[in-house]
Amino acid sequence: MRRLSLVTLVLVLVLMAGCSNQARRPGKLRVVVTYSVLGDLVKNVAADCAEIVVLVGPDGDAHTFEPTPKDGIGLADADLVFENGIGFEPWLDKLHAASNSKARRVVVTQGLEILEGECNHNDKVGEKHEHEDDPHVWHEVQNSIHMVGIICDKLAEADPVNSEKYKAASTKYLKRLEALDLWVLAQVEILPKDRRKLVTSHDTFGYFANRYGFQVLGTLLSSFSTEASDPSPVTFAKLVDSIKAAKVQAIFAENTQNPKVMERLASEAGVKLAPPLFTDALGKPGSQGDTYENMIRSNVTTIVDALKQ
Repeated sequence: MRRLSLVTLVLVLVLMAGCSNQARRPGKLRVVVTYSVLGDLVKNVAADCAEIVVLVGPDGDAHTFEPTPKDGIGLADADLVFENGIGFEPWLDKLHAASNSKARRVVVTQGLEILEGECNHNDKVGEKHEHEDDPHVWHEVQNSIHMVGIICDKLAEADPVNSEKYKAASTKYLKRLEALDLWVLAQVEILPKDRRKLVTSHDTFGYFANRYGFQVLGTLLSSFSTEASDPSPVTFAKLVDSIKAAKVQAIFAENTQNPKVMERLASEAGVKLAPPLFTDALGKPGSQGDTYENMIRSNVTTIVDALKQ
């Protein structure tokens, strides 16, 4: 899709805004959510009390998402916008400004302890090392539990008539997430500690590794964002050597990324490329990762099965 300039987007939104505003009728709370993983958390709390639009859908990459005028209209009509923050949606500020939206923006990661890492960016001279905050908080289930609490509070504030429904749905969902977190801890115990080593397309499993006792041995892009360029030959060779030295059993592609380079990495390192993990997005409806709970269960099962062999 060709990226629209901000000026073009503003002009389209101005022309369409009148029709959109005239079509609005009192009713359910209008909620926009930036990406599919967060969208599922919101849907479980909101139940049938809100109209929810998710901007970056299943298998979509929020790092490189290109908004359309339709997305801007959705923002203009919204009462609330739930976002991850921590730089995960680099396009959102411009889209929000262009839409002239009056919606309240809610950063669901507020209050979490954010991990920081050193990421590599290739340029014409070489590699630049920069410190960045890691936005991929949802891979630790306890972080998602925190996010659900914020979602419930903000929905109840914006729609007090249905506040008890939001609280009841949240309580029910939180019990399932607590059970999910315990399930992950139990599944990981199947793996010997010396096999809990992850190599993925980009740096997305830092929180998962911290909570569940893994080491992120390396990532192909050496970045928290998929916008990073492909690794240099030197970086690629170093990662191959690291994989061989650590005797890693398998490496992992991701559902939002083309697996070709990971296939080459697996071939050169002499290891198996496991089935793709669901990382920055849910899978399509009917897939093993079509909800947040299914995503976590699928990822953990895939990781354990691949690394225990």
